[in-house]
Amino acid sequence: MDGQFCLVALRQALQPGTPDIFNTDQGAQFTAHAFTNTVLVAGVQISMDGRGRALDKIFVERLWRSVKHENIYLMDYANGFALDDGLSDYFRFYNIERPHQSLGYRTPKEVHVA
Repeated sequence: MDGQFCLVALRQALQPGTPDIFNTDQGAQFTAHAFTNTVLVAGVQISMDGRGRALDKIFVERLWRSVKHENIYLMDYANGFALDDGLSDYFRFYNIERPHQSLGYRTPKEVHVA
């Protein structure tokens, strides 16, 4: 992906408001001076995972894979409001109704309450 395009996308992402911390890995696109400078000028702290620490984010990576494949790709949301409503419904389902293999086919709610 073109570096200039990435910077335009980053600036647009920072427009509605800025997060306190931007967390990423140490990929070249995230360590480039133009990228890090844009984030820092926006007043956002940068947190980078250490090299070779891909497994640090495995839970989040698996969660977002499930979200995308079980909901987002199937629903074709019309706008951000529909996406927000749909994701609220999905996470309710994910935590309360959907059994998880890694939890012995129990739901996160069942595990948390037990």
